[in-house]
Amino acid sequence: MPAPRECSLTEFLDLLRESLARDACWGVVLSQPCRGGTFADCPSKLTVRPIELSGSRCFQLAERRGKQEFHQNLAADELLIRITSEFGERFEQADLFTPDADYSARVIRQGVARVTCRKPSKSAPALTHDRGKQYLIPEGRPCPFLAEIGVMTPSGQVKAAKQAKFRQVNRFLEFVDDVLPELPPNRLIRVIDFGCGKSYLTFAMHYLLTKLRGREVEIIGLDLKAEVVADCQRIAEKLDCRGLRFEVGDIAGYAAVGPVDLSVSLHACDTATDAALAQAVRWKAKVILAVPCCQHEVFGLLTDDSLPGLLRHGILKERFAALATDALRAALLEAISYRTQVVEFIDLEHTPKNLLLRAIRSDQPLANVFERYEQLKQQLGLRDFALERLLQTELVALARNRGHV
Repeated sequence: MPAPRECSLTEFLDLLRESLARDACWGVVLSQPCRGGTFADCPSKLTVRPIELSGSRCFQLAERRGKQEFHQNLAADELLIRITSEFGERFEQADLFTPDADYSARVIRQGVARVTCRKPSKSAPALTHDRGKQYLIPEGRPCPFLAEIGVMTPSGQVKAAKQAKFRQVNRFLEFVDDVLPELPPNRLIRVIDFGCGKSYLTFAMHYLLTKLRGREVEIIGLDLKAEVVADCQRIAEKLDCRGLRFEVGDIAGYAAVGPVDLSVSLHACDTATDAALAQAVRWKAKVILAVPCCQHEVFGLLTDDSLPGLLRHGILKERFAALATDALRAALLEAISYRTQVVEFIDLEHTPKNLLLRAIRSDQPLANVFERYEQLKQQLGLRDFALERLLQTELVALARNRGHV
């Protein structure tokens, strides 16, 4: 490895210029903000990577400010101007990565840097802007509702602190898009969203169904907090979200007007999920999407002696109870003619509540499902649980139809 040498900042910038000219710039990092500088708003780091947009190479510049990161796409000449203005003025350290070598430059006095040349450490970068993931709402394309709720900038860039929420929105839209063929094809689609909260996903559903799929909808977001409902309604009116409205309402007591095609409940706590599922079943909703949360009831019903090697550990009992609760819900929904899947919502790195129940109503009774549900209860040592009690009338009718009563 050659020994470090001193050179002018201009000489180092010439290396950058030359690498840009032959498409050999695989990345740039500016770090170490200058001490005693006068730039109070100076970012702590600038990171550059090459990307491809519309068939042309450009560079994405990520600017780190505290816990936030802001992105900007620049052409090669714009990048050179930006780095020239920043290195030596705002930042003391610059690293340039090329296929031939890595260059590190450290400012040691005005206009002079000490440059170290090392073997190349980076492989050829993937140039696709979204790194292979095709989102229903792509980054870089302005989306009014995401900008209004603070996930995107008006220009379409996803805020660093909202990357997980952006992925969650798109993952949820994939589930909704998958069940769209199960919903009525020739009329308005009616949706009830229980416990909508700040309504990230409610607005996302509206955007998917109306803007991306061209459907007419009536979507009602319900929540107990009047101030949250008022804010969501304000946003809906500001964005002219036709067919979307928000109401103060309780899951258990809400009376829908007309048929419900899609019932959604996301992170309803404990037995509130059971109340939402029961309402959806009574309405004969064609599709049910539910992300359960805080499954406390079954935790209290499980006896430690049923599985002593597992349930004597509190944290294991808590996790087992959550899985058992969702298994019971899925089995019971199948018993009343819903084809049900338990699927991963989003990666565990984003939230520990990452399971989604997806249930689609079937016109034909499913074979042997009630027996499997009863067997699961027996294995867990349970007589019943919240969803069964809430659907007792429907279950008695079902048993009568099958000749069990």
